[in-house]
Amino acid sequence: MQPTILTIATNNKHKAQEIAAMLPPGFVVRTLADYPQIPEIEENGSTFAANARLKACGVSAVVPGLVLADDSGLCVDALQGAPGVFSARYAGEHGNDAANNAKLLADLASPALQCSPPFTARFMCAMCLAENGCIRADFIGKVEGHITLTPAGCGGFGYDPLFVPAGYACTMAELPPAEKNRISHRADALGQVVGFLSSQASSLRA
Repeated sequence: MQPTILTIATNNKHKAQEIAAMLPPGFVVRTLADYPQIPEIEENGSTFAANARLKACGVSAVVPGLVLADDSGLCVDALQGAPGVFSARYAGEHGNDAANNAKLLADLASPALQCSPPFTARFMCAMCLAENGCIRADFIGKVEGHITLTPAGCGGFGYDPLFVPAGYACTMAELPPAEKNRISHRADALGQVVGFLSSQASSLRA
């Protein structure tokens, strides 16, 4: 029986390894690093799901087999869902965690804001599985919680020092990595992907 190739639409080796560890037997994981000829796909969708679909369909149109793409971020109710799809570049510079966190705190401290703490929020992750440029399935994962105005913890990345998951008294950045990965929005979505792939394994290898 031939293995099934699954390309993760990312250059992040850590993310690919994490996904590979959760997959059922019979899958071979590749990343965009295996296809350096593929141009960067612009993520200009208005939702996480739209961006995941853009990447999954765009990549799967030019590489063989299944492609899995994801997009994720933080949505704060008091800010009408912001930072949302702009989470990674909320302060203007892509991937500047310190600036993004500072802007989030400044926005929540605005006198014009009609809400008061706790500021309910959630981390969202959309994943899309595609093949031959067409969508096979969509998945949405999330973890509910609230924003603390006092950053805490040295682990994680992004908004983790400000996000307290529901049922916990500490931020994501204070959780052990294994516990964070167990409850995260990405783990929620990926668990659904694994369930889908497991149920489809026979037909995928047919």
